[in-house]
Amino acid sequence: MITASVILSGCCGNSSKDQSGGDPIITKEAIEVVHGQFTPEIMYKLGRVGDPQISPDGSKILYGVSYTSIEQNKSNRELFVMNPDGSDNVKITNSAKSEANARWISNGKKIMFLRGGKLMIMDTDGTNEEEVKNAPEGIEAFEISNMGNKIMYIKSIKACTNPTDVYPDMDKSTARTIDNLMYRHWDHFVEEIPHTYIADFTSSKDGNVSFGEIGESVDILDGEPFELPTLPFGGLEQLSWSPDNKYIAYSCRKLAGKEYAFSTNTDIYLYNIETKESENITEGMMGYDTNPLFSPDGKYIAWLSMERDGYEADKNRLFIMDLSTKEKKELSCDYKYNVESITWAPSSDKIFFTSCVNAKTGIFEIDINKPLNGKIADELATGPIPDNYNYGAGIRRITPDSLWYDFSTVAIMPESDNAGGYTLIATNTSMLRPSEIVSVASANGEYKQLTQENTETLNKLKAPKVTERWMKTIDGKQMLTWVLYPADFDSSKVYPALMMCNGGPQSNISQGFSIRWNYRLMASNGYITILPNRRGTTAFGQPWCEQISGDYIGLNMQDYLTAADQMKKEPYVGKVAATGASYGGYSVYYLAGIHKNRFAALIAHAGIFNQEQMYMMTEEMWFPHWDNGGAPWDNNPIANRHYGNSPHKLVKNWNTPILITHGELDYRVPVEQGMAAFNAAQMMGVPSKMVLFPDENHWILKPQNAIYWHRTFYDWLDKYCK
Repeated sequence: MITASVILSGCCGNSSKDQSGGDPIITKEAIEVVHGQFTPEIMYKLGRVGDPQISPDGSKILYGVSYTSIEQNKSNRELFVMNPDGSDNVKITNSAKSEANARWISNGKKIMFLRGGKLMIMDTDGTNEEEVKNAPEGIEAFEISNMGNKIMYIKSIKACTNPTDVYPDMDKSTARTIDNLMYRHWDHFVEEIPHTYIADFTSSKDGNVSFGEIGESVDILDGEPFELPTLPFGGLEQLSWSPDNKYIAYSCRKLAGKEYAFSTNTDIYLYNIETKESENITEGMMGYDTNPLFSPDGKYIAWLSMERDGYEADKNRLFIMDLSTKEKKELSCDYKYNVESITWAPSSDKIFFTSCVNAKTGIFEIDINKPLNGKIADELATGPIPDNYNYGAGIRRITPDSLWYDFSTVAIMPESDNAGGYTLIATNTSMLRPSEIVSVASANGEYKQLTQENTETLNKLKAPKVTERWMKTIDGKQMLTWVLYPADFDSSKVYPALMMCNGGPQSNISQGFSIRWNYRLMASNGYITILPNRRGTTAFGQPWCEQISGDYIGLNMQDYLTAADQMKKEPYVGKVAATGASYGGYSVYYLAGIHKNRFAALIAHAGIFNQEQMYMMTEEMWFPHWDNGGAPWDNNPIANRHYGNSPHKLVKNWNTPILITHGELDYRVPVEQGMAAFNAAQMMGVPSKMVLFPDENHWILKPQNAIYWHRTFYDWLDKYCK
């Protein structure tokens, strides 16, 4: 594997020091590319673009870019401002600490942002920084109200019993006292939980906008022992200001302990800012209710909803409520796929949403007044979508299916009128490049890339070829499998191949660009990369998604074998390896016992090995309880079949070299799963290696750990497949 050398000076002021004279400020670097080869080092040096914010008058777009220093083993985020057409792009910060959550305030005259937990204000060119007065330390995120005179912010509060709370003289004790479930989550013991506060906010006085000040804060939950927003990944998208500043809509799972661990039942609440009372507007809706959003005219509230409690991969539906009548209506009952994010049109009669369809996330529009059929329109068997496909009553696809990108973060230019539509500002990614900011015409789907953060570097690299291949499964269905071919692919030669086993298990392989599992990097290392959207993936309708629950050992495993067998028939495919993480790691462990020499090498990261132990060691109990058919001691056919065929019971069949990696802070799939698999491989005499990361969770995130992981990954593949 070729390793690129990286120039550490020369571009965009990356030799600048922070004010304390410490390490260089991490910012954009000139990247040297050797022989057009894409490497893990180059991947980590690419800028990561996100969070575009349109100024109130529509004249500017504010956004952030994260840069990584492998040497310093950390990242830093800087802020940029550009015109709506992408011109006059200027970096407005240059500091050693990241700037995040940047927002326009004071009618676009100022920018407020977070740096190191502190709330800061500056001019729109990045000058005249000042700290907001009376702002508490440790703010994690904030949002200014529509009228600009109030603020909501997230801050963590204590949520555990310390030794001195029980015995005051035990000030040196490190004991944790636990008397209920959900005592740890994702990668930490639950010693704090987030709460959201509101306060008056002053950004100007007598026309002076050179400072900001926060008034006395009020806890929306008023000390209730619940999370707001819900962990581990919830943020301020779970709260919404009403246009008149009188209400906040929020999503919350008001459960604790064992009830929290076994339930996904979050509800939408309306919080009255004056009375400080909350009203549950989704009572009786038992699944995930999330992402509430007031309409611009204040007449409606929209949100996303899953129907069934305990099922985190239920269909994500779009609901609205008329706030005057309290009438609820599902807008997506005619729609086959999941609704992923929502943005109201300024006219309040349409909603733009993103949705992953056939492994490409597009932008859609729905008319809230369109009569609904109440059933899926033009139900389509899994397969390519025709140009004239009817997605459902009142639903129109804006970005065409032929556009191979994933779109997200949709915002609307104020007062835009594009041939009867709007100009949308979004981000998009593909398998070949990371996120960039784009504009999209809602009338016809035409789009323009506004930022060119990584274009110069990507133009120096040889690009793999991405193809879409539909494969017939053993039960006659059609399965979309992305296949990436190395740059300069020659069908007269023989190449090793690598098949990706997807995590989730309910997820999909779409047009994303990850720094953890990067398909371009796999192909750039000379591997034909096979990406099956097997049973359980979420972009092909609910039946395809739901089939995997209770059938981990069944059709989705046959889908993987189908993909491997069909590709191995090609004369240019040599040895094939399989890899995956989480449920993908489970898949690797299970395939190790049944693949009958199809694979030359295996790699499992954070994989589930012993299903019985996993059930009793993971934290979010609703997930295994639903998917496994219950607990190991439940005497029912689904649970008995599931636990009776756990991968650890097939180790007698293992004979393929296997690399196992795991983070020791992983509480979703605890590290003991990886250790048990490695121990079993060693006992069976199977060539095996284990790499543990004491300071990582389910994902390997620290730059040097990640580079070490990638180098180990490709060394293992090359040893057994090249």
